[in-house]
Amino acid sequence: MKKNTSNKILLSHKLQNQSYIKLLAVCSVLLIFSCKAKKQLVTRVAADTTATNKPVTVIKVNPVIAKLAATRNQQIFFNSFTAKAKATLNMDGTGNDVTLNIRINHDKEIWVSVTAIFGVEVARLVVTPDSLCLVNKLEGVYLRQPFSYIHTFAGNQVNYNMLESLLVGNAIDELLNEKDSLKLDNGNTILSGNLQDLAFKLVLGPDMKVTQTELNDQTAGQSLQVTNSTFVMVSNKVIPSQIDMISMVKGKKIELNLHYIKIDFDKLQDYPFSISAKYKEQK
Repeated sequence: MKKNTSNKILLSHKLQNQSYIKLLAVCSVLLIFSCKAKKQLVTRVAADTTATNKPVTVIKVNPVIAKLAATRNQQIFFNSFTAKAKATLNMDGTGNDVTLNIRINHDKEIWVSVTAIFGVEVARLVVTPDSLCLVNKLEGVYLRQPFSYIHTFAGNQVNYNMLESLLVGNAIDELLNEKDSLKLDNGNTILSGNLQDLAFKLVLGPDMKVTQTELNDQTAGQSLQVTNSTFVMVSNKVIPSQIDMISMVKGKKIELNLHYIKIDFDKLQDYPFSISAKYKEQK
C-alpha cells in the first residue's frame, strides 16, 4: 500500500477511536431530566344498570402514567447482549467505515472491538460503571480513566446504564417521569420535558418502542438526536437494527450510523481485554 494511503488510514482511525468515547458520553446525557406536569384525564366507568339510582363511579386516570407503564412493558431485559454492526463514523465531513463487535454484560461492562476495512482490529474499548479503558492498537497507546472522564464531554448526570439503553434501543429510565408532558401525534406518543437549560423529547411508536430521542442544551452548545428504525425480532425481543446518532458539541458535528447485522441475547461469551507491556499510556 502506498505510504500516503497508510497515513490517511492511521489518521482516520485515530480520529475514529477518540470519537467513540465522546459520542457514547454525549449520548448518555439524554437521560437526566424531569418535566412539566400534565393535567389528569377523567375517565368515566359505566354505572351498574342493575341498580336504580346508583351513582356513576368516576375514576381519575393520569394518561402519562398509562403511557409510561406501556413503555416500560416494551423495554428489553437481558443478561447479555452480543452484536456485530457495520458502522459509519462521520466527523465534520470526514467519514470512516468500520465493523463493531459489541458485547454487553448487563450492569457490568460494555466491550467493543473496532475492526478496519481490511479486517484488522484497530481498537478495543471496555466501559464499566466506574471506569473506561481504550486500547489504540494502531498507535500502540492506551487510555485508562475513571467513568467520570466521560463527564468532560457530557453532563455529570451521565451514567453507565444510559449507555446500555442507547445500544439496545431502550427508553432511558430517567426520561420516564410522571411529570412528563404528553402529546399524541399521528399514532405516535411524544414525551417531553426540561430541567434548567436541558430539554428533551422522546418519540414512541404505536407499539411504545422508542423511535427517537432528542436533547438540546443551548447553554452548553450541545444537541443530540438518536433515531431507531428497522425493528427486528430476536429471541422474542423487538430491537432496532438501525441506530443513527447525530451529535453537535460546541459547533462540531459527529454522526454515527450503526447497522446491526447480527444480534444475540443471553448467550455465553467472554470479554477479553489486555494491554501489551509495549503500549504506552496516553494521558
